[in-house]
Amino acid sequence: MAAAPAQLERAYGVTNIKHHIPVIFDLDDGNYDAWRELFLTHCQSFDASGHLDGTLLPTNANDVTWKKRDGLVKLWIYGTLSKDLFKSTFKTGGTSREIWLRLENFFRNNKEARAIQLDHKLRNTEIGALSIHSYCQELKSIADLLDNVDAAVSERTLVTYLLNRLNDKYDNINNVIMHRQPFPSFEEARSMLILEEERLGRGRKPNPTHTDSASSPKALAATTTSEDQKPVVSKNHQQQRFNQNRGHRGRGGQRGRGILQNNWPRPLGLNFYSQVTRKQDYLVLVHNVNNRGSLLMVEIRSSSNQ
Repeated sequence: MAAAPAQLERAYGVTNIKHHIPVIFDLDDGNYDAWRELFLTHCQSFDASGHLDGTLLPTNANDVTWKKRDGLVKLWIYGTLSKDLFKSTFKTGGTSREIWLRLENFFRNNKEARAIQLDHKLRNTEIGALSIHSYCQELKSIADLLDNVDAAVSERTLVTYLLNRLNDKYDNINNVIMHRQPFPSFEEARSMLILEEERLGRGRKPNPTHTDSASSPKALAATTTSEDQKPVVSKNHQQQRFNQNRGHRGRGGQRGRGILQNNWPRPLGLNFYSQVTRKQDYLVLVHNVNNRGSLLMVEIRSSSNQ
């Protein structure tokens, strides 16, 4: 069967086969059937599928045109294989059909072991932290791979695997699906689970978060203390202040007079005392000027003027 010359000439314009076949054949991915379908479709669009099925044969042993076109198909095949698979199947010489059959046999010979691995993975896949959509997509992908190795999973079995590995929060909807008559399909079970996931999400209250920072616009309220509200000062602190004040002397070297005379009025803004020490005939008052203890003012008052 001769191909149309115009179509074959178009085939030489394919500079990057991966732009036309986005799937790389990899045994670990189990995507042989998908790769095979895409590759056949590509070759058919360029009237080159005869090189794969053996219907496009050379006219004689020296048919250079046929050899060039067959070499092009070989490049397409090798350009869509994974590195490991290329190393395992590459041989010098041979036609594109021989490479095509070698890949098919290589895949079919490993399908039994592949089916066992995929079946184990399907049975033990759990939802974990996945969403319902992602979990169902993972199970469906594994089931499709099993179908590719002639180990198809029934719809009922797939739904059973789906329900067996859900979290406890789906127990209610799980019981509904299991006892539904007729038994739901995989798509129906997925839809019911997605609705339940959305319902549970609406009922979940958001966790409170702390958003205060140094730059947060906060209004700070200032409090004032009256004269009657005196802070509690420890006995040791009072004694220490008193001992310090005893070292101060007024004019004439007499004790009992500090920086301020006892008949001076209290300075404006001093609404409380941070320390009060009573002696026999006078009081020692320590004013906390800036309310932080970093600026103090000492006042001596006679006990008779308190």
